[in-house]
Amino acid sequence: MASEGVPVGNVRASALARKRREWSATIAFWAFMSPMLIGIVVFTFVPIVWGFLLSFSEARLTISISNWVWFENYSFLLRDPVFREAMLTGVIFTAFIVPTTFFISLGLALLVNTATRGRGFFRTAFFIPTAVSYVIAALIWRMSIFNGLPYGLANLVIWEFNVDPIAWIGTTDPPWHWLVLVSVRLWLQVGFFMVIFIAGLQEIPKDLYEAAYVDGAKPGWTTFRTITLPLLSNTSIAVIVLNIIAGFQAFDEFYNILVGAAGMGGNVDLARTPLLYLYGVALVGQDYGRGSAGAFLLMAVIVIVTLLQARFLGFGRQR
Repeated sequence: MASEGVPVGNVRASALARKRREWSATIAFWAFMSPMLIGIVVFTFVPIVWGFLLSFSEARLTISISNWVWFENYSFLLRDPVFREAMLTGVIFTAFIVPTTFFISLGLALLVNTATRGRGFFRTAFFIPTAVSYVIAALIWRMSIFNGLPYGLANLVIWEFNVDPIAWIGTTDPPWHWLVLVSVRLWLQVGFFMVIFIAGLQEIPKDLYEAAYVDGAKPGWTTFRTITLPLLSNTSIAVIVLNIIAGFQAFDEFYNILVGAAGMGGNVDLARTPLLYLYGVALVGQDYGRGSAGAFLLMAVIVIVTLLQARFLGFGRQR
């Protein structure tokens, strides 16, 4: 019913104009979103479904789904000692790189955030390595810094301390190649997580620190333990989750440092990650069925570890 004093025709015209605006907004929304949605379906969901079906078939030298073997690919991988060793390598690497990256990134964030001068410079300087390709950084580490020759940067440094040159990548006792792999990963990703921590630190109200100082607390460990760290809990969990996923998916630096131009030869046996193993099975051996099965096994491990870690640390709880 029209309001008193308002013509019925005006009410209908107003409602029609409102519906037209709603339709225009809906059409504009789908016009802008449809390319992204189509891209997600074509390049994400379809490959996932196709790969899952491939994991149940004997797909050698082809990506067509034909000869069904069901769980035989999964059973073969779980029995394969090389695959189990690769998974163990991924677990060890992740277990070391996650806390190392966490504490270094948090420490840098605290230092940069409390700097009175040059804060923007240090933030940019530490973040720049994030823009460097993993491949380029790995090649620099392999061919320049840790090339094992007397004129390599690392050997020139230790030569000043009267230490003989070391074959960093090929030495197994002690396993110096882990120093090469860990250092390049830290150099590449510490700056990124430092910026995330800085964003979290800037969200903490300054009034809390001032109130703590009034109550007699001193700047340092006390305020960090009682204020900073608890209020960084969600940021810390996000950093840990991203690190766990990146740790299990490590490939570029391992391939370019250990394998290099030698194909699947070289020193790959020193530290074969899950993705490096799957690369050899699927792309070099062209056994796409077992490669797909291994990818879904790795995904299951990442999902389980991530969920357990998030539940253990209380992600999403009200604080």
